[in-house]
Amino acid sequence: MNFTTNGMSAMPPVTKNILIINGIIWIANYLFQRFGIDLSEILGLHYMQAHDFNVYQLVTYMFTHQEFMHLFFNMFALWMFGSTVENTWGSKKFLIYYMVCGIGAGLTQELIAWFQIADYSQFYDLYPVTIGASGAVFGLLLAFGMLYPNAPLYLMFIPIPIKAKYFVIGYGAIEFFFGVSNPNDSVAHFAHLGGMLFGLLLILYWKHGKKRRW
Repeated sequence: MNFTTNGMSAMPPVTKNILIINGIIWIANYLFQRFGIDLSEILGLHYMQAHDFNVYQLVTYMFTHQEFMHLFFNMFALWMFGSTVENTWGSKKFLIYYMVCGIGAGLTQELIAWFQIADYSQFYDLYPVTIGASGAVFGLLLAFGMLYPNAPLYLMFIPIPIKAKYFVIGYGAIEFFFGVSNPNDSVAHFAHLGGMLFGLLLILYWKHGKKRRW
């Protein structure tokens, strides 16, 4: 995907640091696995009733990746959309938004897991661990679509521009379809939607707060 907006000449600090942290954790995970230590199991988000669950995982999971391509595409999207959103909002507001979307995506995944394995306590520890920045990145995609609804986005192999607002709606619909049609998929589709939902709620809260203060 490509897009053209102002403010992309320099990568802003929060976006840059998130990229660096994700890269460092991926390298550390790769090296630690040689010693039998899997950081994905420690930092990834376990089901809330599993023995390995810790509250801090709601934060650390969004900085943890195993496969390089998973890391690459998430960081590529973060660079594309996050740089513009941070340059528009400022670093403090951007960081708050990113963390809320990521934590919200994790909470959504926990809720979906609760529905999927309720009354089956023996499977708590077997529920897949959630990792990756995708939920927070989907929140950034939503923010970009709301800030620049008519910005053209170009999908790979499709040389026809799609306005950001339609791209966001279409992508959200696809995630919902796959989440409903294949609930056992290894991709946390509803976590992605949760990131978008919490992002939308925060944006609406900010807008409502401004009007109330005015």
